[in-house]
Amino acid sequence: MKVKLLSYIPKKAIQGSILQWETLLPHLSYTFAIEKISRACSHQLVRHRVASFSQQSQRYITVKRLKEKVVIPFSIGEDKNFQEFINAATDTYEKLVKQGVPKEDARFVLPNATETSLLLTMDGKSLVHFFGLRCCNRAQWEIRSLADNMLKKVRGVEPEIFNKIGPYCFQLGYCPEGRFTCGYMQETIDKYSENL
Repeated sequence: MKVKLLSYIPKKAIQGSILQWETLLPHLSYTFAIEKISRACSHQLVRHRVASFSQQSQRYITVKRLKEKVVIPFSIGEDKNFQEFINAATDTYEKLVKQGVPKEDARFVLPNATETSLLLTMDGKSLVHFFGLRCCNRAQWEIRSLADNMLKKVRGVEPEIFNKIGPYCFQLGYCPEGRFTCGYMQETIDKYSENL
């Protein structure tokens, strides 16, 4: 996974007479280039509807060597069944394309593990909400890793705002998950209190 902060509107550019950074958040903007995440992760990202996305198309990109272009969860590792499935998906995709099936239809056999790249732009208020949800220990591992990487980037350019931001337990000082809490609130607060 690779995350790069391409551009942002800094707080100082619009601060003017507004004193509190919280009131500036909806007017701040952050654009990230994100590479080598799974389609499964990108589908979680697009649930954040307030963001703008430009995602790499599978329609025009021929998928070659699929087994080299998939995200493999740690829990699966080198599992033989998973590798066989990826090989079968690759073979089926290539056979369909050779038979004249349009790539846009052949891609239906590609797994959610297939890598993708995208651009994401989000305003500051939505980004804070995104981090509150997606940095949480209860979030799926890949999107949590992505959120942590994004948080590192914005902490680097706007530490006075984003050093106070992380999962909701860090932001609020209590876990809003109630009975679904991960049970590691203090450890999580300690982690996000430091520079990731």
